[in-house]
Amino acid sequence: MHDEQPSARGAWVVLGGVHLLNRSAPRRPDEPIVLVRVPPQEVCRPATTVVVRWNALGPCLAEALHPGGTRLGAARIHGGALFPDALAGPALRGLVGTEAASSLVPLCYLAEHPGGGYHVYAQIRFHPEDACFVRTTREPVGHGPAEELRWLEPMLTAHAESSTALNNHLRYFRKHFAGTELEFKYTLDPAPNIWAASMELLKALRDGRLMGCRPEYREEFQIHHTENHLFDVTGPEPEIGYASFIPTVTAGHVLKRKWFAQDGFARREELTPGLDITPDRFEAFLREDLGLQVRAMPPFQRVRYDIQCESMRTGHVYGIFFDRCSLLAAPDVVLSQCELEYLRSRSILDHNQDEVLIEMKRINIWLCAYLASHGWAAEHTFYSKRSFLRDAIALRPDLATP
Repeated sequence: MHDEQPSARGAWVVLGGVHLLNRSAPRRPDEPIVLVRVPPQEVCRPATTVVVRWNALGPCLAEALHPGGTRLGAARIHGGALFPDALAGPALRGLVGTEAASSLVPLCYLAEHPGGGYHVYAQIRFHPEDACFVRTTREPVGHGPAEELRWLEPMLTAHAESSTALNNHLRYFRKHFAGTELEFKYTLDPAPNIWAASMELLKALRDGRLMGCRPEYREEFQIHHTENHLFDVTGPEPEIGYASFIPTVTAGHVLKRKWFAQDGFARREELTPGLDITPDRFEAFLREDLGLQVRAMPPFQRVRYDIQCESMRTGHVYGIFFDRCSLLAAPDVVLSQCELEYLRSRSILDHNQDEVLIEMKRINIWLCAYLASHGWAAEHTFYSKRSFLRDAIALRPDLATP
């Protein structure tokens, strides 16, 4: 489902030898470039991220050309038959020959611009089922018919300039506001079944109900189940916040630090993995090794379901988390929340980081309306786990750690 109606603008998946992306072999004047005409795949225009699912393309006209524009041949190929097992299928092999087909991959997604020229989206992930592309052009390139390949040199140049990010797994991600957590929270009351709530919201994203956004490509959902041993950091003043020890699967603990005097949208955050320390040493470590003044809070179990939401327009990825926290010593004391957090950005083009804040507010408005429509929450808060534990102790002094 697309947020815009399909238009007459052209769109192609461009195929060529993998060496054109990684320069592992010299270009040859006779090597084919294949233009596969496809329905427009952008969720919004212009997009930063485009995902193409081969089986959804239907029959496509594939045209093989020499770099000079000479036509080698054409064939109508179903999208699902282009790359079975991520290898060029029989129809492509027949079109370009066995030798060229052996290294044939999607090079880019090419989208015609209404003012002329084309936007280029470099291929960054390629699987038998689908492929993911990220935009490399700030302005349209290669005016003229797509078959004249005037966009090819600008495409290859842009790819070479960003090859370290594009040719290495997941290196196209960047993080704005490094070291700072940006987060809206919703206290869910009455608390829903968070598994069912997560699955329903994930389906809403898949169905395009949040304009311009979809579940993150091949990373749409995560499950987390942890214990947390949280300490209220009461001093020195610059260190006020909390410190929480989280057991790891292998051994040791991760120490999560957050710095804040009052609950708020933006908080400094730092994770220290691999601490070889036992629970009986937590408080001593904080006091003696880090020089903190701390108060032990009741340990709790946290179950969290993470929905990863990607803006296809900007490439920014946001987490929508449903979680349930219950005290280990009093499982009936529960906090159920939904959180919206900025995570990372899939882009090689610079973005103003203030755009993250603007877009996050737009998503938050949608999320607030979504949660309200289910009767779970009417407005966002910044209610932290520290505040929850403080309130729990105030109501139940017996829960305080001696």
